[in-house]
Amino acid sequence: MTNETLRYSAFTRDPAGGNPAGIVLDASGLDAAEMLAVAAEVGYSETAFVTERDDAARRFRVRYFSPLAEVAFCGHATVALSVALAERLGPGGIVLDTPAGEIPVAIGVGENGEVLATLTSVPTRSRPASGAELEATLAALGWAAGDLDPELPPHVAFAGNDHLILAAASRARLADLAYDFDGLAAVMRHYGWTTVHLVWRESPRYFHARDPFPVGGVVEDPATGAAAAAFGGYLAALGLVTAPARIAIRQGEDMGRPSDLLVDVDPELDRTRVTGGAVPIA
Repeated sequence: MTNETLRYSAFTRDPAGGNPAGIVLDASGLDAAEMLAVAAEVGYSETAFVTERDDAARRFRVRYFSPLAEVAFCGHATVALSVALAERLGPGGIVLDTPAGEIPVAIGVGENGEVLATLTSVPTRSRPASGAELEATLAALGWAAGDLDPELPPHVAFAGNDHLILAAASRARLADLAYDFDGLAAVMRHYGWTTVHLVWRESPRYFHARDPFPVGGVVEDPATGAAAAAFGGYLAALGLVTAPARIAIRQGEDMGRPSDLLVDVDPELDRTRVTGGAVPIA
């Protein structure tokens, strides 16, 4: 283990795709201010810091920092960290103790020999967005109420962080994203959201997504595992998943960093599972 900063891209097999994350495998000597400074220097949407570890028990305490602030949980950095740990410690599951709660991660091998990490979220929840929340967000996005899919109502969903979920009525609406960065950041800070999870439903089990992240100092995330986990809970809460199912999410395509996230949803359970791979960035 080392305190150097590693760089991995998650939810992809191509370093030019996916969502890059910084990883510090030994941050036991760093305080919060120092971790924030490292995350700002790295410049990715998130950097994961292992602050305590028990290699024999395969249990690790982790904190996540964007360039601007600490967040309770980050899915893509969890996947990247889990793959990096598996490459060093060998096969087998791990457990991450995060500010959001305990996150078990199963580590396996995909059809093409790639290492895959499957995280299990904390309990999810979802509630309808209020009129004030929706109005302020649409104004910052430059969207109209008619741009939304009426069959997928706006919700605030949680799987470690709160995310506002808005479903676009068309793929073209999702592709045309030019929002008020400072305005949306102010709305998100006011309501305590980590991202705004914008989706378009291509089919009942296949979605496209984009995630503005101005509160973290980033215009957009190319892959957002925490939002994907929350979205799985949202689908279950709305009764759109009535039996165990796997949901595929394509994200990052519109910003040139395509990412693929798999979300397993069981309506009988209050947790979702998110699967993806990660590769080192040279």
